[in-house]
Amino acid sequence: MAKKWVYFFGNGKADGNGKMKDVLGGKGAGLAEMTNSGVPVPPGFTISTEACNFFYDNKRKLSKEIIEQADKNLLRLEKVMNKKLGGKSDPLLVSVRSGSKFSMPGMMDTVLNLGLNDDSVKGLTEKTGNERFAYDAYRRFIQMFGNVVMGVDKEHFEHHMTEMKNKKGIKLDTELNTGDLKQLVEMYKKAYQEQTGQVFPTDPKKQLAMTRDAVFNSWNNPRAITYRKIHNIDHNLGTAVNVQAMVFGNMGNDSATGVGFTRNPSTGEKMFYGEYLINAQGEDVVAGIRTPNPIAHLEKDMPEAFKQLKAITSRLEKHYRDVQDFEFTIEKNTLYMLQTRNGKRTAFAAIKVAVDMVREKLITKEEAVLRVEPQQLDQMLHPILDPKAKIQVIAKGLNASPGAASGQVVFTAEDAVNWAKKTKTLLVRMETSPDDIHGMAVSEGILTSRGGATSHAVVVSRQMGKPCVAGCETIKVDEKNKMFSINSTTVREGDWITIDGGTGRVILGKVDTVESEIIQVLTGKLDVKQSTLFNDYKLIMSWADQIRSLKVRANADIPRDAKIARALGAEGIGLCRTEHMFFAEERLPIVQEMILADTEEDRIKALDKLLPMQKEDFKGLFREMDGYPVTIRLLDPPLHEFLPKREELMVEIAVLEATKGDINLISQKKKLLDRIQDLHEFNPMLGLRGCRLGIYYPEITRMQARAIFEAACELTKEGYKIVPEIMVPLVGIVTELKSQKELIIETAKEVTKKCGKKLTYSIGTMIELPRAAITADEIAVEAEFFSFGTNDLTQTTFGFSRDDSGKFLNYYLENGILETSPFQAIDQKGVGQLMKIGVEKGRRTRPGMKIGICGEHGGEPSSVEFCHRTGLSYVSCSPFRIPIARLAAAHGKLKDKK
Repeated sequence: MAKKWVYFFGNGKADGNGKMKDVLGGKGAGLAEMTNSGVPVPPGFTISTEACNFFYDNKRKLSKEIIEQADKNLLRLEKVMNKKLGGKSDPLLVSVRSGSKFSMPGMMDTVLNLGLNDDSVKGLTEKTGNERFAYDAYRRFIQMFGNVVMGVDKEHFEHHMTEMKNKKGIKLDTELNTGDLKQLVEMYKKAYQEQTGQVFPTDPKKQLAMTRDAVFNSWNNPRAITYRKIHNIDHNLGTAVNVQAMVFGNMGNDSATGVGFTRNPSTGEKMFYGEYLINAQGEDVVAGIRTPNPIAHLEKDMPEAFKQLKAITSRLEKHYRDVQDFEFTIEKNTLYMLQTRNGKRTAFAAIKVAVDMVREKLITKEEAVLRVEPQQLDQMLHPILDPKAKIQVIAKGLNASPGAASGQVVFTAEDAVNWAKKTKTLLVRMETSPDDIHGMAVSEGILTSRGGATSHAVVVSRQMGKPCVAGCETIKVDEKNKMFSINSTTVREGDWITIDGGTGRVILGKVDTVESEIIQVLTGKLDVKQSTLFNDYKLIMSWADQIRSLKVRANADIPRDAKIARALGAEGIGLCRTEHMFFAEERLPIVQEMILADTEEDRIKALDKLLPMQKEDFKGLFREMDGYPVTIRLLDPPLHEFLPKREELMVEIAVLEATKGDINLISQKKKLLDRIQDLHEFNPMLGLRGCRLGIYYPEITRMQARAIFEAACELTKEGYKIVPEIMVPLVGIVTELKSQKELIIETAKEVTKKCGKKLTYSIGTMIELPRAAITADEIAVEAEFFSFGTNDLTQTTFGFSRDDSGKFLNYYLENGILETSPFQAIDQKGVGQLMKIGVEKGRRTRPGMKIGICGEHGGEPSSVEFCHRTGLSYVSCSPFRIPIARLAAAHGKLKDKK
């Protein structure tokens, strides 16, 4: 049996269904499912994502078999519609739209009204009795075809439209008469020929073939590639092409087009949410060229259609058991559904919708947890504007995507990318287009003067978690001169402004922020009764905690971080970096004194000064983590990091000598330089650091161990339950660990004997060298626990310096050599395999061994899920990523069940 490449839908029956997103894409699967369930959907056919992959694998050409199947389905569509594509009388016109498995709003291409030419436009006029509508459709088609298929910049068409409106003294496209539109058609055809060197094609089948290939090509346009990178979508999925009979929202005041959601995608409120335009086509709504009407007004304008739309979309939400993002057209008072898909939403909305749908018995608690993407939680922890700050509100637009953002104003996506390398930017546009995706990605927030709550800027901002104020019509944006104005106020490129996406306010200057609502509740600064958001957040996180088996700890070095970590749900500290404590202003001179000491005796004297300070550090952490484990890593970095830079010191000495400076000061600095020269290494990250420091200078390990055990003893006497875990860094040979372990145990015996208290503690190591992972069975003889230091393990596995790889890593990512940075997400094929070896070998020697991860990968969702699958006991991450890790751990467990 021949492979099926093309799937028909129409007359209440479809070849596919809603479960076939891999093959039909999200849009095609939605159209098939709606057709099968009796929803009024214009008929058509979907050319599969598999055909797209074939297209790319075969030098961007389709096979004869695929083309024949598409032609047969076109004949079937003509038969169902009783019309011929581009026929001279009553022509069939079609839309050609993209549609991948995952929604990528505006990133790929669409062409409407395909099939029009100088003959069929007359047939359309004759059939509809509406010449103005026919020529409006024709001029739209020429522009879309020219732009999408032939790459002609929209400006070559739009300037004719602008000149025509200015000449007639009108503002809206709908105010143009038939004669105006006929003139525009001729102008557009001439512009097309000037820009392409070709006459506009009149053969409808040629139009369709060229457009089909253009939509497939749009899968790999720059904005689509950028979008997939931002949202971690597989580049090999491909897009389907949906060819569908046109229905027209621009046939007069009894026609309309719109988009909507079954619930508010910004807040999650259960309300009918969306926008529409009378006498318009779909792109008019999302492009932001005309500011649309709230969908509630449709009840007054077209009551029957509104009633039917509400009933259908309510049914669709119950059927899919999720918020639906839908598109519709009303032609001559008859409603047609053009799309339904699960709606993108903010973190605030995701949590509210998930909790509400459990209460409504639409979904289970497990499904609710999966409905909230872990990375989305980052939005909820973002700072908000300080309510006490004095502000100057200069304008107000739609509160399109929540959050507060301050930045220096830029007016193009390219400028946003360039400026963002050195400062925070805020992108201001009349309206955004899909081509702005790279600029939106690097901006703190987005402000537009046009567009509604479902415009491109809003949909993309919401998905990215960026604050957005849209449709702020009181500001006049002059993109050419890089400025905007409102009344007597002018804001130019580089000026600071602030937007509040929750209220729609535009504020002059930079505004101070305060902790997010959730953080304020957790730290007792805000009464829980004043926050409805917090209760839903707390509930969804409690469900996640009930599901997950992977523990979540914090990377924290000071009591303040430990306190917030506990509030955010940390189950201990997985990494305390003791070197951070040495950089404090009053301690650094003592550390340098220790480093410059010529004898062990002098080093010990300096270390004795540091001992009480280290002890107080540890007491602070132990108090906050009462009853929870605290993993303390012994000193790790090379000693030169605590000393001035060699080159800078050489310059200082040269200047002092040239200016006949103080002899004693020069002598002192030369001694320091000599010591720095002694410590100088060509590759310090692989030099005298980690456990090698403690072996070479055992007095350092003794001081740190003493500080840990004395702190634990003193607090145990006060009634605290202390669970210290001492972690020896950069072990590659079991004898390195054995040497340090003996020293630590000896110190513990001395301290506990003196304080008269028995302490329970454990000694383990970081696995951050390939050799350590491969010989984990040997190391586990001495180590009571492992913690993967994935930052260093990634460096040593790849041979990439984390500090220097920036010179080439972006090039690798842009050119497909790497899909993601291994410093952002665990490289599961390389580093991940070493981790698996380490876990398997470690537990072979020591069954049930506690094994964690303490690099920043511990808060990255895909890495957390990998840690769950690999059988780790816990992940550890920075405090504000703890909720993300908790939720990701639950996702990992639930996906296991599938």
